Amino acid sequence: MNTLQSILFLCVANSARSQMAEGLARQLFPGLRIQSAGSRPSQVNPYAIEVLAERGIDASTHTSKYVQDIDPATVDLFITLCAEEVCPVFLGKAERLHWPIPDPASEDPSLTPEEMRARFRTGRDEIQRQLEALKAEIFRQQGWQVDAGS
Repeated sequence: MNTLQSILFLCVANSARSQMAEGLARQLFPGLRIQSAGSRPSQVNPYAIEVLAERGIDASTHTSKYVQDIDPATVDLFITLCAEEVCPVFLGKAERLHWPIPDPASEDPSLTPEEMRARFRTGRDEIQRQLEALKAEIFRQQGWQVDAGS
């Protein structure tokens, strides 16, 4: 039986979706190694930090990272979060899931701060639903156990 010890979340900029997934997963799966990265990392989006704080998650020290800097040996499961863009490639023997979640970040200057927050909340809530489904269903289907001692 496989024991899940680590999860990697991937998107392009490692600024919004994968950062929110990292924060939410750390809260939902204490004891697991949770990482995030991107193919063209930038900086963590302030709206991602803000909507995570609404759930009691401090992401203020998160940084965007390159997928190439992640050691494949440290990853049991990786989850790509790209919807309309090309997802980063991750080489390794880890299991892969794909959750196509639209990027909440937008450079549309007509969007108000409240509209941006709403976009990020929608993304955060969808990631939360996916993570809860992962914990409840996929672990059982895969026969994995969470190793809380890691």
